[in-house]
Order: sequence, then C-alpha cells, then structure tokens
Amino acid sequence: MFGLFKKEDINKGVDEFKSTNGAILLDVRTKEEYRGGHVPGSKNIDVAEIEKTSNFVSDKSTPLFVHCLSGARSNSAVSTLKSMGYTSVKNIGGISSYTGPMEKGI
Repeated sequence: MFGLFKKEDINKGVDEFKSTNGAILLDVRTKEEYRGGHVPGSKNIDVAEIEKTSNFVSDKSTPLFVHCLSGARSNSAVSTLKSMGYTSVKNIGGISSYTGPMEKGI
C-alpha cells in the first residue's frame, strides 16, 4: 500500500536519461528557478508553456524525462505531453532531492 505514495527518484531518472539514446531532460520550472540551478544538459520549458515543446521536439517518440522542484508540476507536464501525442514520457520527480552536479545561469 505504501508503494502508491512512493516518490520518483530524480537521481535514478537522470541516470536513466543519460543512458537513453536521443533522450531529452525537461526541467519544467520557471526560467528564474532554472537559472538558480539546474541539472547539466537539461532543457527548460515552463510548465505553463509546455505546449511549445513541439517547437523543439518534433518526433513524438523522443524519450522525455521530466522534472520540476517537487514532482507536482512535472506530473502535470507529463499528462499534457501524453495528450499531445508524446509516447515516451516519464516524470522523474523533483530537483529538490537531486544529489548530482548543478549548473547556474542559462
């Protein structure tokens, strides 16, 4: 029963992203949050503008690994991306529990 409330582990998700050919790591926090610190190699698109993903990811089968601060916004983004026809989309949780290297700025 407790497995229903298990949070995604962003660290495992980032590792999976790195080992998946052609994958994109999407950070759906605001531009300001992203500038404050983000996972190297991630692309930023605010969850409020998630529909614009199709401007830079035209292949709907591209593996997308999505995260935010806690996992809530990325969950919403994953639902929207799936409704847009993306077929390989995964919420990997929140950057607040990320233990790897971070970059600042854009």
